[in-house]
Amino acid sequence: MMRGRKPQLVCVLALCLLPPLAATVVHAQTPAKNSATPQQMAEYRKKLLEYTAIRRAFDDEAEAYWNSITEKRKARNAKRRSGEAVVLPDYVLTQPPVYSGPPRPVDPSGAPPPPPPPREPIPVVADFLQNALTQFQFAPRKPANEIDYKRAYAKVASSFGLTKDQAVRVYGFESGGNGKYDVQAGLESGQSGRAISTALGYNQLLTTNTIGLLAEHGGVVVKALRDKIAQASGATRKDLEQKLAIVQHMIAFCKTVPNEWNAHEHLGKTAQGIGVHALNLDIDVGPYLQTLKLMDSIDFARRKGVTAQLSAAELEMMNLTGDGNGFDMVSMPQAMRPQVPTSNFFQRKGYERNPVAIRNNTVSKLIAATDAKMDKEVQLQGARDLAAGF
Repeated sequence: MMRGRKPQLVCVLALCLLPPLAATVVHAQTPAKNSATPQQMAEYRKKLLEYTAIRRAFDDEAEAYWNSITEKRKARNAKRRSGEAVVLPDYVLTQPPVYSGPPRPVDPSGAPPPPPPPREPIPVVADFLQNALTQFQFAPRKPANEIDYKRAYAKVASSFGLTKDQAVRVYGFESGGNGKYDVQAGLESGQSGRAISTALGYNQLLTTNTIGLLAEHGGVVVKALRDKIAQASGATRKDLEQKLAIVQHMIAFCKTVPNEWNAHEHLGKTAQGIGVHALNLDIDVGPYLQTLKLMDSIDFARRKGVTAQLSAAELEMMNLTGDGNGFDMVSMPQAMRPQVPTSNFFQRKGYERNPVAIRNNTVSKLIAATDAKMDKEVQLQGARDLAAGF
């Protein structure tokens, strides 16, 4: 903080020490608050009116488009509930409108643009660990090395029925093929980046995911710990018993709100919710949470009638867009996939922040691009190490 303030302080002191003439020169070089001529301001206001009108027309067009996406999605869900087949006209078949008008004109008066809204702080691994300690007196048992965690994950994943191909290719896509068990979105290449979400681990679970999984499948985690306790003795057994009590406390916390995404998301922003996320870093619990995230998608597809084994790319569609939208894609006949825009499976803000979905703007292109990325990432050492664990 002080490093950012010192240069400013030095500049102020330097101005105070300047002789009067030099100070006058510096002042003369400072631009006036409003140096624009009346003609420039009139031209600016004219351009601003034109820009505003064009931009408003675009926003109206975009709003109508995204409203139609929502309405078509509701209609498809209704057809599925009544057992009717979903056909091509049940989707919006045009691409989203793209703004091609002029940029907002620059105010010649020098008035600063409105500041961007402040970014909501995103907790990182250090925060997960600190909050786990202060809120639950919990410190995860970290693996001795990365291979140990990969072996633990492979053992759990295979016991639930995930194939090596599914697990390794999704890992490659989500973590860049070399991600460690504590990899966080935005920090894949080290700590020099900026976290873009709380997405953590091999399958990039958000705090919201962790809370939802514990609320819904906490019994699975409890049983796994009890099985370990039954096979342990001495200090190891005591540590596991203490961990079990803490995990049960965390599960109870996760069940204090309705079992809904929005409620879990809100809980995930609290100090306790941030602390619960540290379970992903624990070698006894983390592999279960990472596996259960994928199994939820597979089980969702099965309940909806998908009997064929999902390819890794199809499983990633459910991981990427949510189970409902992902199922919509993976249950789509092959012949329809090149004709249906990917925008059908996103909210507007999510789509506009997703260059991959924009660039690969049909279902077939998006799945093919996902497969191609997986083909590349599974060649990296991290993916090879995970594959060796199966």
